[in-house]
Amino acid sequence: MKRKLIAITLITVLICVGLGNIVGCAPTSATEYDLTIDSTAGGSVTVPGEGAFICSPGMVVGLVAESDEGYRFINWTGDVGAIGNVTAAATTITINDNYSITANFIALYDLTIASTAWGSVTTPGEGVFTYDEGTVVNLIAEPDAGYLFSNWTGDVGTITNVNAAATTITMSSDYSITANFGWFNITQVSAFGWHMVGLKSDRIVLAVGWNDYGQCDVGNWTDITQVTAGMDHTVGLKSGGTVVAVGYNSLGQCNVGNWTGTTQVAAGAAHTVGLKTDDTVVAVGLDYQGQCNVGNWTDITQVAAGYLHTVGVKSDGTVVAVGAEGIWDYGQCEVGNWTDITQVAAYYFHTVGLKDDGTVVAVGNNTQGQCNVGGWTGITQVAAGFEHTVGLKSDGTVVAVGNNDYGQCDVGAWTDIIQVAAGYLDTVGLKSDGTVVTVGPSYDV
Repeated sequence: MKRKLIAITLITVLICVGLGNIVGCAPTSATEYDLTIDSTAGGSVTVPGEGAFICSPGMVVGLVAESDEGYRFINWTGDVGAIGNVTAAATTITINDNYSITANFIALYDLTIASTAWGSVTTPGEGVFTYDEGTVVNLIAEPDAGYLFSNWTGDVGTITNVNAAATTITMSSDYSITANFGWFNITQVSAFGWHMVGLKSDRIVLAVGWNDYGQCDVGNWTDITQVTAGMDHTVGLKSGGTVVAVGYNSLGQCNVGNWTGTTQVAAGAAHTVGLKTDDTVVAVGLDYQGQCNVGNWTDITQVAAGYLHTVGVKSDGTVVAVGAEGIWDYGQCEVGNWTDITQVAAYYFHTVGLKDDGTVVAVGNNTQGQCNVGGWTGITQVAAGFEHTVGLKSDGTVVAVGNNDYGQCDVGAWTDIIQVAAGYLDTVGLKSDGTVVTVGPSYDV
């Protein structure tokens, strides 16, 4: 090995040698020692350099190790007994023998952590963290009250358990991960415009989506037995038969504070409908298409509110409907010949009816195939979206027809569903375990 001369010892001369910021002074001697210096990947020894050096006994040699970008110095290894500090990148070694030492470096990797709504990552926190290669990092995700941890997504290849809120990740690269949270203990869901709502088993309400008019401000609601989402407002039925509402109200669609004896509510684009204990119906809000002209309805068992029309099921299985006049008439109110109907759903310009034999009928605008439900069987509930229709089957699976530009009809893989709802461009499914699934524009549920 090629050797470099650090100090030449003379018998009668005292030599002082300066290396970097360290000055080594050695007494005269005829003895010389070898100092061999090396480094691992990720950095180098800049003072005195790397290779083999000739040193005098007692000489104090300065050592400076510098890491490359993305690495850090760890320690000196080898013949380190005479090194001042084996964990310091800048230190000294006192020469009393032949020594071979190595500067060790380790790769640094960034861990970027984020979370969806309804929870946070408490350990190590959220943001960007830097760790040594091979570090096992503890991860703890905590949901907000009323919510449930769902899973970790992103660069999850080294996460021990992606479905566990408390787990670990081993750093072998730069990673970006997200903790996902969702709803649980949900008993009913509803959607219409750009928001959706869910009723929990403890009778409080959750809402997610657009909140331009406060339509999601339901956090103080209690003792709710049914919820319904309109275009820009949300309505809740309380156990005593009174009704609450939040959101856009310039047309009076939230003026339900004096309602009593209410057993069911439905919200449309800009009107709200209530079914009373005596089987009559009340309505407030936009009425220029006659969608609130329900004062003479009797013997009603269920109501639905569409964009500009209102539909009611009578106890004998027939159906009544009002609204949709003139240029807004796509035939969505032509339900006069329907019989044996157990449930109706309405949205933009179409109406859907579920028959007692599990088949489905539909009328109105069919430009996207949203009324092509003639072949459905074994259906237990229907929901109408903007331009799509959804049906829940008796085996817990779901079918859908109509506009699928945003994946709102991609429900073929759903199982164990007990209720469905359809919004503007989305479809919502409530599972038997109280969790919620959606397709279409993303909601954090």
